[in-house]
Amino acid sequence: LEYNWDTSEFLEQEDQPRAEYEAKCTRVVINPITQQEEHVPYTACGKCVRMTLCTSAVLFWILLIVASVVGIIVYRLSVFFVFSANLPRHINGTEAIQKYLTPQTATSISASVISFVIIMILNMVYERMAIIITDFELPRTQTDYENSLTTKMFLFQFVNYYSSCFYIAFFKGKFVGYPGDPIYWPGRYRNEECEPGGCLLELTTQLTIIMGGKAIWNNIQEIFLPWIKNMIGRCRVSTGSEDTLPRWEQDYHLQPIGKLGLFYEYLEMVIQFGFVTLFVASFPLAPLLALVNNMVEIRLDAWKLTTQYRRAVAAKAQDIGAWQPIMQGVAILAVATNAMIIAFTSDMIPRLVYYWAFSVPPYGNHSSYTMDGYINNSLSVFSIADFTEESQPDPVPWFVDATTCRYRDFRYPPGHEYEYSHNIYYWHVIAAKLAFLIVVEHVVYLVKFIISYAIPDVSKETKEKIKREKYLIQKILHESHLKIAKKQMGNMADQIFKGVDDKLRKKLK
Repeated sequence: LEYNWDTSEFLEQEDQPRAEYEAKCTRVVINPITQQEEHVPYTACGKCVRMTLCTSAVLFWILLIVASVVGIIVYRLSVFFVFSANLPRHINGTEAIQKYLTPQTATSISASVISFVIIMILNMVYERMAIIITDFELPRTQTDYENSLTTKMFLFQFVNYYSSCFYIAFFKGKFVGYPGDPIYWPGRYRNEECEPGGCLLELTTQLTIIMGGKAIWNNIQEIFLPWIKNMIGRCRVSTGSEDTLPRWEQDYHLQPIGKLGLFYEYLEMVIQFGFVTLFVASFPLAPLLALVNNMVEIRLDAWKLTTQYRRAVAAKAQDIGAWQPIMQGVAILAVATNAMIIAFTSDMIPRLVYYWAFSVPPYGNHSSYTMDGYINNSLSVFSIADFTEESQPDPVPWFVDATTCRYRDFRYPPGHEYEYSHNIYYWHVIAAKLAFLIVVEHVVYLVKFIISYAIPDVSKETKEKIKREKYLIQKILHESHLKIAKKQMGNMADQIFKGVDDKLRKKLK
């Protein structure tokens, strides 16, 4: 496309300075390239101050998002105990409802909905703040402006949309201690634990609500916002002769697409690309949902651009700007996140370790490889007498005569020399997880680099055409220089011959 659209040799000088930039150019400096005077809006020191202030503002808003995530975690910790105390154990004998209406499920769904609402609110606020920060930064060209705004918006959107998913996938249930010595956070609430089946179901719930809710909300906005604005505009300027106006004048009353019209389309697709790739191991339906959404999105965008907005003004650009390295970075990060989800969030590695190492001697009692006894092996034993006063549970009728309980962990039983310390099975599992992570990452990256080398971004034919153009340009320039030199030499020769001829004529006379 760069070759066909003649942007492969697009130079920075071709991108004209923004009017907002030139309006504030009050200082004169020497351009190190052209060695000519040019006007700039600030000195090097002023530029450093602006960059420092802008970076601080971006970090502040990112920390605000992190604070909202921490607030959601506190909500999970506090509401879980409320649901545990208030949800009835028997709901009119309806076992189907009782099976799924658990405190963990109720907490997960409610927290995901609240998290989605907070995400959308912060998204609208930061969208305006990112534009204000970028305007204060005062980039020189429109390309620089869009690249700077792209970086800020993606950093915010990345933390805003993915932070809760990263928490559930890699932190929730990993630092909970054991019944006799639980970890409290922040000194009051006991740290969150995953459901008995793990955190994959909760991660899938979170992804479904955020990804699906975002797609529905964006489509509703794209349909109704410009339509409502155009309706209001028609009512304000209506003269009763709308049908008699020429088409170009009717189009003028449509919504302007603005300089950032396609920016939000790119941003939406890149965020969706992150959902599809970063957590696909836990939500395999994400690519299918993204495909369905994109098929609908194509038609909505076509309707929106042809009926609700003025015609966009074409502008020359070499590529898609900062979006390309962002998507490459997300793709590289997706390999690590999916490998970590499989290794640390799912039960695949513990099951494989048990099947190949702990189901048979010297650690197991079975004569052949089997999964029998895996559940019993994955549950550790705790003595009720070892409960501390702070961690003592409330007495329940069915727990009065029990002396031990089981919990999900790999620790030595009470009475062992290293009681309640991690057992050898735990360290085998950790070693297997790390080995799996390293091997999968290196294999996928190797395959990626091999495919990138085998299928280059620029075909051989296109490279030859570009080289051919450069050769012809050099040839034309060389020939033009020769023609100029010949012309100059011819003029000099004519002058010399003319002078000699004049001298000879004088002598002959």
